[in-house]
This record gives sequence, structure tokens and C-alpha cells, in this order.
Amino acid sequence: MASCGICLKPTADAADYHPQCAMRLFGTRRVPHFDVEMAELYAQAARLAGKMSISGVQIKLSMKVSEDQSRLELVSAGGRYILKPPQAVFPNLAENESLTMRIADMVGIEISPHGLLRLKDGSMAYIIKRFDRPEGGGKLQVEDFCQLAGISAAEKYTGSAELCVRLLRQFADEPLIEIRKLFRLMLLSWWVCNGDLHLKNLSMLTLGDGRHQLSPAYDLVNTRLVIPDDYALSLPVCGKKDSITRRTWLDFAKYCDLPVKAAESLLSAQTDALGAATDLIQQSFLLPAQKNQYAQMIKEHTRVLQGH
Repeated sequence: MASCGICLKPTADAADYHPQCAMRLFGTRRVPHFDVEMAELYAQAARLAGKMSISGVQIKLSMKVSEDQSRLELVSAGGRYILKPPQAVFPNLAENESLTMRIADMVGIEISPHGLLRLKDGSMAYIIKRFDRPEGGGKLQVEDFCQLAGISAAEKYTGSAELCVRLLRQFADEPLIEIRKLFRLMLLSWWVCNGDLHLKNLSMLTLGDGRHQLSPAYDLVNTRLVIPDDYALSLPVCGKKDSITRRTWLDFAKYCDLPVKAAESLLSAQTDALGAATDLIQQSFLLPAQKNQYAQMIKEHTRVLQGH
């Protein structure tokens, strides 16, 4: 049985996508045509950028749906989608990000519509709809946490979870709501072994009515699946980047002004997600060995949250 390239759940008749999933991501019941190979994507990206260095940094391309909604087009600016081509350096990164973002969605973390596109050569690219491009046109203001903290992008790993809380207390219109969202995002990020939730991967979004809130989550991947020795968080929680325990999260919840019962409820919700997340992993497009590794990692962190 095939899995949908968007929601990762089984599809009927070996279809690549559910019509309702395609509608949510692209506004049409069929995924727009995109018949391109990986090498061609890199070549087109180089032409659009004028000059590009193909390195370990992930390339991001701007895309839009054609006027007649029949195809996806690469554009130099103004696109409503971001496409990340597959990388030879980090195989299956697109499949990893798609799955990790889907797990975030499953536990109630706000994300943008996203999915996988199978290229002509059989490889997969990751595509996500931009949350700063509203349906009515225009562009919403987005400031990452480096900007909010008044530091350079090069210092994105120098902050802490507590700094992020203080920034939300200073800039969010409803700090208690946004801090609770941040707590859930950081907990989920640790649970799925994402060691790259740094200050530039957290942003404040200014809505059309002027309200400021935490942006939808983005760039969530299981980094330990890519770099096996990557055990540490990029932003320390209560001064710790590794050897995180249940008590660490309860102490951080106290810093966030979350009541004890609310904090324990959030931890329980995360552990209760183990079965559904494991099912989603098995339905994903990762390689069989990667599926088993991913499932084992979240199982281990679930035991930690349970106090074992």
C-alpha cells in the first residue's frame, strides 16, 4: 500500500497523494506537474542566483503554482513555496524533515502545509508553503530570535531556552500563550532528536492586524539520524544541552510560569504520542533502517519523560 507524499498516511489504489491533502497544500485536488531531475534543480538554482556554492548548507528555492494551477514553477522572487532539493551529503533529508514536521503537527504544534515531491530521477524534494505570504497577497513581517535579541546570525547557537522565553515576554502580545507554544516546540524538538533548533529557527510573526505571535514551526529534522554523534540540543534548557531528564522539563516549565499540572499534562501528551508517531515513522519514506533508528530514539526519550 502506498503512502501519501503529504500526510504520509496510506492511499487507495497506490495513489501518490490524497486529493484533500493536495488541496490543502496547493489549492487544487491534483498536485501540480513538476517533472524535473535533481541535477536540473541545482542548475536552475545557480542560474536564478547568478552564483551559488553547492556545499553542506541546504539550498532553498522559491516556487509558485502556475496561473492555470497545472504546474509548479521556479521563480527568482515572490514565490509562495520553498523547495529544498535532495542532497548527496545528507541522504533522505527531505523524507526526514517531512516526517518530523508531520509528527509536530500530530502533537498540536502549528506548522505550514508541506509535503514531498518525487523528482524525475526518483529522488524526493521537500516543499513547504510560506507562512508569511497570506492568501490575499502581500508579505507579513517575520523576525527571527537573533533579530529580536539584537545579535548577529553568526551567534544563533549562543542563546538558551530561557532567552527565548524572555523574548516572548518582551515582544508577544499574549506571552503566556506563546510561551506555552514554545515549551511544546522545544519539548517536541528534543523528543525527535532535533539538535538544530537555534535562534534563527525560531521567529516572531506579525499578523495582518498587528498582533505578534510565535511563527509556525519550520526546519524540524531528526539531526541524530543524519549525524549519529549529534546528541546535544543547540539551545540549552536549564543550562543543559544533553542528559536531559523529566526534571529538566519540569524546571523549565516553572521558568515558563506553567502550572505544575499543566506541565505534567504536556509531558504526558508527548509520551502518549509514541504509538501514533511510531506508526507514522513506519508509513514514511525513510529507509527501513532509518525508520527503526528513529522509532528507537523517540522510545528512549519517552522513557526519560516517564521518569525511567
